[in-house]
Amino acid sequence: MTAHQVAYAQVNGMEMYYETHGADSGRPLVLLHGGVLTIESSFGELLPALAAGRRVIAVELQGHGHTADIDREMTVPALAGDVVALLDALSIGQADLFGFSLGGMTALETTLRHPERVGRLAVAGAAYRADGYYDEIRDPALHATSTRLPTRADFQQMVDAYNAVAPDPGHFQDFMAKCTVAAGFAGWSPDDLKGLAVPVLLVFGDTDFVRLEHAAEMHRLIPDSRLAVLPDCTHMEVTHRTELLPMLEGFLNG
Repeated sequence: MTAHQVAYAQVNGMEMYYETHGADSGRPLVLLHGGVLTIESSFGELLPALAAGRRVIAVELQGHGHTADIDREMTVPALAGDVVALLDALSIGQADLFGFSLGGMTALETTLRHPERVGRLAVAGAAYRADGYYDEIRDPALHATSTRLPTRADFQQMVDAYNAVAPDPGHFQDFMAKCTVAAGFAGWSPDDLKGLAVPVLLVFGDTDFVRLEHAAEMHRLIPDSRLAVLPDCTHMEVTHRTELLPMLEGFLNG
Protein backbone atom coordinates (compact mmCIF):
# COMPACT_ATOMS: atom_id res chain seq x y z
CA MET A 1 0.00 0.00 0.00
CA THR A 2 1.55 3.28 -1.13
CA ALA A 3 0.44 6.49 0.55
CA HIS A 4 -0.08 9.56 -1.58
CA GLN A 5 0.83 11.64 1.45
CA VAL A 6 2.04 10.77 4.94
CA ALA A 7 1.83 13.42 7.64
CA TYR A 8 1.24 14.22 11.31
CA ALA A 9 -1.22 16.75 12.72
CA GLN A 10 -1.18 18.42 16.13
CA VAL A 11 -4.39 17.07 17.67
CA ASN A 12 -5.41 17.47 21.31
CA GLY A 13 -1.88 17.30 22.66
CA MET A 14 -0.57 14.53 20.40
CA GLU A 15 0.99 14.07 16.99
CA MET A 16 -1.67 12.14 15.06
CA TYR A 17 -0.44 10.18 12.05
CA TYR A 18 -2.57 10.14 8.92
CA GLU A 19 -2.26 9.20 5.27
CA THR A 20 -3.99 10.82 2.32
CA HIS A 21 -4.78 8.70 -0.72
CA GLY A 22 -6.60 9.31 -4.00
CA ALA A 23 -7.94 12.34 -5.81
CA ASP A 24 -8.68 15.56 -3.94
CA SER A 25 -12.28 15.90 -5.12
CA GLY A 26 -15.67 15.57 -3.51
CA ARG A 27 -16.36 14.70 0.11
CA PRO A 28 -13.43 12.77 1.62
CA LEU A 29 -13.70 9.39 3.30
CA VAL A 30 -12.04 8.94 6.71
CA LEU A 31 -10.96 5.41 7.66
CA LEU A 32 -10.80 4.48 11.36
CA HIS A 33 -9.04 1.19 12.11
CA GLY A 34 -9.82 -1.42 14.76
CA GLY A 35 -8.39 -1.53 18.28
CA VAL A 36 -4.70 -2.58 18.51
CA LEU A 37 -4.55 -2.46 14.70
CA THR A 38 -3.08 -0.08 12.12
CA ILE A 39 -4.22 1.42 8.84
CA GLU A 40 -2.50 -1.36 6.91
CA SER A 41 -3.72 -4.24 9.07
CA SER A 42 -7.33 -3.00 8.97
CA PHE A 43 -7.71 -1.59 5.46
CA GLY A 44 -4.75 -2.75 3.38
CA GLU A 45 -6.86 -4.78 0.93
CA LEU A 46 -9.64 -2.20 0.58
CA LEU A 47 -7.81 1.13 0.55
CA PRO A 48 -6.47 1.19 -3.04
CA ALA A 49 -9.92 0.55 -4.51
CA LEU A 50 -11.63 3.02 -2.16
CA ALA A 51 -9.10 5.70 -3.13
CA ALA A 52 -9.51 5.13 -6.86
CA GLY A 53 -12.31 7.69 -7.13
CA ARG A 54 -12.14 9.81 -3.99
CA ARG A 55 -9.89 11.36 -1.38
CA VAL A 56 -9.30 8.93 1.48
CA ILE A 57 -7.80 9.99 4.81
CA ALA A 58 -6.65 7.01 6.86
CA VAL A 59 -5.98 7.79 10.51
CA GLU A 60 -4.03 6.08 13.29
CA LEU A 61 -5.70 6.85 16.61
CA GLN A 62 -4.12 7.52 20.01
CA GLY A 63 -1.35 5.00 20.72
CA HIS A 64 -1.98 3.06 17.50
CA GLY A 65 0.57 2.50 14.77
CA HIS A 66 2.73 5.55 14.15
CA THR A 67 0.76 7.72 16.61
CA ALA A 68 2.47 7.76 19.99
CA ASP A 69 0.38 7.29 23.10
CA ILE A 70 -0.14 10.23 25.46
CA ASP A 71 -0.86 10.52 29.16
CA ARG A 72 -4.61 10.37 28.69
CA GLU A 73 -7.19 7.66 29.20
CA MET A 74 -8.20 6.10 25.90
CA THR A 75 -11.96 6.54 25.58
CA VAL A 76 -14.37 6.47 22.68
CA PRO A 77 -15.48 10.10 23.29
CA ALA A 78 -11.83 11.22 23.38
CA LEU A 79 -11.03 9.38 20.15
CA ALA A 80 -14.08 10.93 18.49
CA GLY A 81 -12.90 14.35 19.63
CA ASP A 82 -9.55 13.62 18.00
CA VAL A 83 -11.25 12.81 14.70
CA VAL A 84 -13.13 16.12 14.72
CA ALA A 85 -9.94 17.97 15.67
CA LEU A 86 -8.15 16.37 12.73
CA LEU A 87 -10.93 17.43 10.36
CA ASP A 88 -10.53 20.96 11.74
CA ALA A 89 -6.77 20.83 11.25
CA LEU A 90 -7.24 19.75 7.64
CA SER A 91 -10.00 22.35 7.02
CA ILE A 92 -12.53 19.61 6.19
CA GLY A 93 -16.08 20.68 6.98
CA GLN A 94 -17.71 17.33 6.34
CA ALA A 95 -16.49 13.80 5.60
CA ASP A 96 -17.82 10.28 5.23
CA LEU A 97 -16.63 7.88 7.94
CA PHE A 98 -15.85 4.17 7.75
CA GLY A 99 -14.84 2.64 11.07
CA PHE A 100 -14.07 -0.94 12.06
CA SER A 101 -14.54 -2.30 15.61
CA LEU A 102 -13.12 0.35 17.99
CA GLY A 103 -12.91 2.61 14.94
CA GLY A 104 -16.59 1.88 14.27
CA MET A 105 -17.49 2.93 17.80
CA THR A 106 -15.42 6.07 17.30
CA ALA A 107 -17.14 6.81 14.00
CA LEU A 108 -20.58 6.33 15.56
CA GLU A 109 -19.71 8.60 18.51
CA THR A 110 -18.37 11.23 16.11
CA THR A 111 -21.60 11.16 14.10
CA LEU A 112 -23.83 11.32 17.16
CA ARG A 113 -21.96 14.22 18.76
CA HIS A 114 -21.08 16.13 15.58
CA PRO A 115 -23.73 15.19 12.98
CA GLU A 116 -22.97 18.22 10.85
CA ARG A 117 -19.44 16.89 10.22
CA VAL A 118 -20.54 13.53 8.75
CA GLY A 119 -22.13 12.87 5.36
CA ARG A 120 -22.38 9.07 5.40
CA LEU A 121 -21.40 6.57 8.08
CA ALA A 122 -20.22 2.97 7.61
CA VAL A 123 -19.73 0.89 10.77
CA ALA A 124 -18.22 -2.60 10.71
CA GLY A 125 -18.06 -5.04 13.61
CA ALA A 126 -19.21 -2.69 16.39
CA ALA A 127 -22.19 -2.96 18.74
CA TYR A 128 -24.10 -0.03 20.20
CA ARG A 129 -24.32 -1.55 23.70
CA ALA A 130 -21.98 -3.82 25.64
CA ASP A 131 -24.56 -6.62 25.73
CA GLY A 132 -24.55 -6.64 21.94
CA TYR A 133 -21.42 -8.76 22.07
CA TYR A 134 -21.49 -12.50 22.64
CA ASP A 135 -20.83 -13.64 26.21
CA GLU A 136 -17.64 -15.36 25.08
CA ILE A 137 -16.25 -11.99 23.96
CA ARG A 138 -17.01 -10.25 27.25
CA ASP A 139 -16.19 -13.08 29.69
CA PRO A 140 -12.47 -14.00 29.97
CA ALA A 141 -13.46 -17.39 31.40
CA LEU A 142 -14.96 -18.30 28.01
CA HIS A 143 -12.10 -17.04 25.84
CA ALA A 144 -10.28 -20.37 25.61
CA THR A 145 -13.20 -22.09 23.87
CA SER A 146 -14.26 -19.21 21.62
CA THR A 147 -14.11 -19.49 17.84
CA ARG A 148 -14.86 -15.79 17.48
CA LEU A 149 -11.86 -14.22 19.18
CA PRO A 150 -8.59 -13.46 17.36
CA THR A 151 -6.40 -16.50 16.91
CA ARG A 152 -2.86 -16.74 18.23
CA ALA A 153 -1.69 -15.92 14.70
CA ASP A 154 -3.99 -12.88 14.59
CA PHE A 155 -2.58 -11.64 17.87
CA GLN A 156 0.99 -12.13 16.70
CA GLN A 157 0.21 -10.08 13.60
CA MET A 158 -1.06 -7.27 15.86
CA VAL A 159 2.16 -7.37 17.86
CA ASP A 160 4.31 -7.44 14.73
CA ALA A 161 2.39 -4.54 13.13
CA TYR A 162 2.77 -2.48 16.30
CA ASN A 163 6.47 -3.24 16.69
CA ALA A 164 7.13 -2.35 13.05
CA VAL A 165 5.96 1.26 13.30
CA ALA A 166 5.26 2.28 16.92
CA PRO A 167 7.43 5.07 18.34
CA ASP A 168 7.84 2.98 21.53
CA PRO A 169 7.49 -0.77 20.87
CA GLY A 170 8.05 -1.50 24.57
CA HIS A 171 4.74 0.23 25.35
CA PHE A 172 2.62 -2.56 23.82
CA GLN A 173 1.25 -4.15 27.02
CA ASP A 174 0.22 -0.81 28.53
CA PHE A 175 -1.29 0.19 25.19
CA MET A 176 -3.25 -3.10 25.04
CA ALA A 177 -4.65 -2.45 28.52
CA LYS A 178 -5.83 1.03 27.49
CA CYS A 179 -7.47 -0.37 24.34
CA THR A 180 -9.30 -2.97 26.42
CA VAL A 181 -10.75 -0.24 28.63
CA ALA A 182 -11.80 1.81 25.58
CA ALA A 183 -13.48 -1.22 23.98
CA GLY A 184 -15.55 -1.64 27.16
CA PHE A 185 -17.38 1.62 26.44
CA ALA A 186 -20.99 1.35 27.71
CA GLY A 187 -22.42 2.55 24.41
CA TRP A 188 -25.49 4.55 23.47
CA SER A 189 -29.25 4.46 23.95
CA PRO A 190 -31.85 3.29 21.43
CA ASP A 191 -32.98 6.91 21.16
CA ASP A 192 -29.46 7.92 20.17
CA LEU A 193 -29.59 5.52 17.23
CA LYS A 194 -33.12 6.58 16.30
CA GLY A 195 -31.84 10.15 16.10
CA LEU A 196 -29.14 9.45 13.53
CA ALA A 197 -29.94 11.61 10.52
CA VAL A 198 -27.27 10.41 8.06
CA PRO A 199 -27.30 7.32 5.83
CA VAL A 200 -25.67 4.38 7.67
CA LEU A 201 -24.19 1.11 6.44
CA LEU A 202 -23.79 -1.64 9.06
CA VAL A 203 -21.44 -4.53 8.25
CA PHE A 204 -20.85 -7.69 10.27
CA GLY A 205 -19.41 -11.13 9.79
CA ASP A 206 -21.70 -14.08 10.48
CA THR A 207 -19.19 -15.21 13.13
CA ASP A 208 -18.48 -11.71 14.43
CA PHE A 209 -18.07 -10.48 18.01
CA VAL A 210 -21.52 -8.92 17.70
CA ARG A 211 -24.71 -10.97 18.04
CA LEU A 212 -26.64 -10.95 14.77
CA GLU A 213 -29.83 -10.21 16.70
CA HIS A 214 -28.13 -7.07 17.96
CA ALA A 215 -27.01 -6.15 14.45
CA ALA A 216 -30.63 -6.49 13.27
CA GLU A 217 -31.75 -4.32 16.20
CA MET A 218 -29.30 -1.59 15.17
CA HIS A 219 -30.68 -1.78 11.64
CA ARG A 220 -34.26 -1.40 12.92
CA LEU A 221 -33.38 1.54 15.17
CA ILE A 222 -31.36 3.62 12.67
CA PRO A 223 -33.81 5.30 10.28
CA ASP A 224 -31.78 5.32 7.05
CA SER A 225 -29.63 2.22 7.45
CA ARG A 226 -28.54 -0.78 5.44
CA LEU A 227 -27.35 -4.06 6.95
CA ALA A 228 -24.82 -6.43 5.38
CA VAL A 229 -23.77 -9.77 6.89
CA LEU A 230 -20.72 -11.39 5.30
CA PRO A 231 -20.90 -15.21 5.15
CA ASP A 232 -18.28 -17.45 6.72
CA CYS A 233 -16.60 -14.37 8.19
CA THR A 234 -15.09 -13.71 11.62
CA HIS A 235 -14.62 -10.31 13.22
CA MET A 236 -10.97 -10.13 12.20
CA GLU A 237 -11.82 -10.91 8.56
CA VAL A 238 -14.55 -8.30 7.99
CA THR A 239 -12.39 -5.56 6.46
CA HIS A 240 -10.27 -8.09 4.56
CA ARG A 241 -13.19 -9.35 2.47
CA THR A 242 -13.12 -7.80 -0.98
CA GLU A 243 -16.83 -8.57 -1.52
CA LEU A 244 -17.37 -5.66 0.84
CA LEU A 245 -16.07 -3.23 -1.80
CA PRO A 246 -19.15 -3.09 -4.09
CA MET A 247 -21.39 -2.61 -1.04
CA LEU A 248 -19.20 0.23 0.24
CA GLU A 249 -18.89 1.85 -3.17
CA GLY A 250 -22.64 1.70 -3.78
CA PHE A 251 -23.31 3.15 -0.35
CA LEU A 252 -20.71 5.93 -0.50
CA ASN A 253 -21.73 6.94 -4.00
CA GLY A 254 -25.30 7.29 -2.78
